[in-house]
Amino acid sequence: MQDWREVQEAMAGQGYVAGERLAMALHLAERMGRPLLLEGPAGVGKTEVAKALAGMRAARLIRLQCYEGLDAAQAIYEWNYQRQLLAIRAADARGGVDEAALFSETYLLKRPLLEAISQEQAPVLLIDEIDRADEEFEAYLLEVLSDFQITIPELGTISARARPVVILTANGTRDLSDALRRRCLYSYLDFPERETELAILRARMPGLEARLAAQIVGVVQALRREELEKVPGVAEMLDWAAALSGLGVNDLAQSPEAVQATLVCLLKTAADHDAAPPEVMDRLIGRVA
Repeated sequence: MQDWREVQEAMAGQGYVAGERLAMALHLAERMGRPLLLEGPAGVGKTEVAKALAGMRAARLIRLQCYEGLDAAQAIYEWNYQRQLLAIRAADARGGVDEAALFSETYLLKRPLLEAISQEQAPVLLIDEIDRADEEFEAYLLEVLSDFQITIPELGTISARARPVVILTANGTRDLSDALRRRCLYSYLDFPERETELAILRARMPGLEARLAAQIVGVVQALRREELEKVPGVAEMLDWAAALSGLGVNDLAQSPEAVQATLVCLLKTAADHDAAPPEVMDRLIGRVA
């Protein structure tokens, strides 16, 4: 794509409302062939960026979900030991084992990183919540993110057939290494402003009545300013809107029982439910009604 505006339009076509800064970051990441690190609080739509990007490129989305203890066997590759053992038994019966054949691609299990650089058509590689993985795991990523290649001792270096578009996300669980950050372009995603969030809601639920949409966004944005354990994100806002619409609610002020009942979509801890009793919700709705 020629400029960031085309990226913004294409993302909108996938139902994702991208701001100018994010659209420019996506444009430059693709143009320069660099990974893009998206940082920000949980629930602002970082993972959805990769999904929308894959949709607009008609590309395969390959996702690596990071967690504590993640290692190369789960992320890059491992050998299919069961098949190797069966092959050894079969070879013994024939009188000999070809050790080189045991460590060929026939017995190689490709995990997300190796899978991503093995595609004929460039995929979108999502490395989700990289800050949940151990610091040691970042070292495994550096070769992939720098040269888009992976070294397997038994097979040598495997280079990308088609360089994937790489999106990394982080929620701020821990600081990421300077080495990782240097290899990436960067964009910070925060909770959207009111008009942007309204645009997101209209894009995902175009049939929603305008008054109800404005009330939903107003209440959610007000809740984010309350003292909550888990601030509702964009995904929770969309779930709440779908629930209210499904119940036939057209005005939050006229449907207090439905509002309280559907908070299960919006608030995800017992403490947060206790912090939003009917009188609090009435106060917040009163501000936006």
